[in-house]
Amino acid sequence: MKKYLKKLPKEVQDFIHLIAEVAALRGMRVYLIGGFVRDLMLGAKNLDLDIVVEGDGIIFAEDLAGRLKARLIKHRRFATATVIIGHNLKVDIATARSETYPEPAALPLVEPGCVNEDLKRRDFTINAMAIDINGSSYGSLVDIFAGKNDLAKKKIRILHDLSFIDDPTRILRAVRFEKRYNFRIEPRTLKLLKAAVRKKMLEIVQPQRVRDELILLLKENDPICRLKRLHNLVGFSFINRRLKLTKSNYQLLKSAEGEISWYNRVHSRRRPLDSWLIYFMALLDPLSVADTQEVCAKFVLRKGEEKRILSYKKIDKKFISELSNLRLKPSRIFQLLEPLSYETILLIKAKYGSPGVRKHIEEFLKIYNGMRIYISGHHLQSLGIEPGPVYQEIFTKVLEAKLNGLVKTEQEELALIKELTKTETGYGKA
Repeated sequence: MKKYLKKLPKEVQDFIHLIAEVAALRGMRVYLIGGFVRDLMLGAKNLDLDIVVEGDGIIFAEDLAGRLKARLIKHRRFATATVIIGHNLKVDIATARSETYPEPAALPLVEPGCVNEDLKRRDFTINAMAIDINGSSYGSLVDIFAGKNDLAKKKIRILHDLSFIDDPTRILRAVRFEKRYNFRIEPRTLKLLKAAVRKKMLEIVQPQRVRDELILLLKENDPICRLKRLHNLVGFSFINRRLKLTKSNYQLLKSAEGEISWYNRVHSRRRPLDSWLIYFMALLDPLSVADTQEVCAKFVLRKGEEKRILSYKKIDKKFISELSNLRLKPSRIFQLLEPLSYETILLIKAKYGSPGVRKHIEEFLKIYNGMRIYISGHHLQSLGIEPGPVYQEIFTKVLEAKLNGLVKTEQEELALIKELTKTETGYGKA
C-alpha cells in the first residue's frame, strides 16, 4: 500500500506521518480506514481522511488539533471527532469499536475494540479495509474480508447474512456505491437484500436515518439511475405507500436534470442549488399535498426544505396559466416568482415548460431577480414624507415601475415619488 500512499499530495503524506507520530507518543495504534482506503486504491480523489484509533479517539484528536492549531469538532456520544486544517483538508477520527444490535434495525450498542472489530461493523467488504501507519508496519493493508479482491472484481458484498437486517439503510448504500463505481451487487448480497425488502425492513428503521441515506443518494452524480435501480429493487413504499416511479415522473426527473444543468451553466455565480431537493420534489410530484406533508413530517425535514417542497405543491393551474401569458408585465412576473426558491422555480420550468413559462423564468433569473431600487427611507424623509407603512407602498410602486422599464436612474425614481405624492392620498408630510 506504500505505493498508493506515495501518490498522495505531499501535504497529505506529511499529515499522515504526523498522525502516526502523535499515536506513537501516546502509545496508541492508528489506521487509515474505510472510504479513504477504498478510494485510494481506486484512484478516486478523496482527501478527507478517515482514521480509527485503538484507544481514546477524542483525546487523540485533541492532541492532534492542538499541535496543528486546527479547528476541532467533538462528538463525545459517538467517541468521534473531526480535525479541520485550512480549507482543503480534514480528518475524521474514531475510537476503534465493536457493535452489537439488540434487535433488528435498532441503533447498535457500542464498546471500545481493536481495528479488526471495527472492520467487522462496516457495511461492505470494499469499505472494510484499513492501512496500518504505525512504525515498521507503515503501509500494511488490513483486509480480513478480502475487500481488495472484491474491489478488483467490481463487486458489492456485505460482511454477514444479517447485515441488511441489523442496518436496513445499507440497502440504500448498496445502490449508491454500486452506481457510483459501476460495480454490481453480487448474487448472495442481492438475495439477502431482497429478503430484507420483503420483510419491509426500511419501514422499520428510524426514518431520519433513511432520510440521511436518501439525501446522500440524491447528491450523487446521476441520481436518476440510482432512483431507477432503487425502485426496481425496493420500490418507494418506504417513503410513501402511494409513491411509484411512473413514466411521466421519470420524464419529470430527466427534465429537472436538464434544468439543473442549465442553471449551473448559465447562473454559476448565483448561490449553489440544493439539487438533491429538486430531485426529491420531482420524485414526490405524483403525491397529493396531504401525502407530501406526511412525508415531510415522517422524515423530519428542515423547515426550509419543507417550505420549498410545499410551495411547489401549491402551484396551481391559475398560476401556470398566468405565467404562460407571453404579454405578462415584468412587474407581475416578479410578483409571481420572487417569493419562490430557485429549486421551486426550476422544477416549475421543468414540468410546465411552455414558451411563456420558460421565457418568463429565464428573464426573471437573468434580469428581474435581485433588481434593486436606488431610493431609500432617507430619500423619503428628505421629501418630508412621514415614516410608516407608506414607505413600503412607495418602494413597491417604484420597483414595479423599474421592472416595467418606466424608470431607470435615481433621478427618475425621485421624480416618480414626487409625482406619487401629488396624485396619491395618504403620503403625509412630516
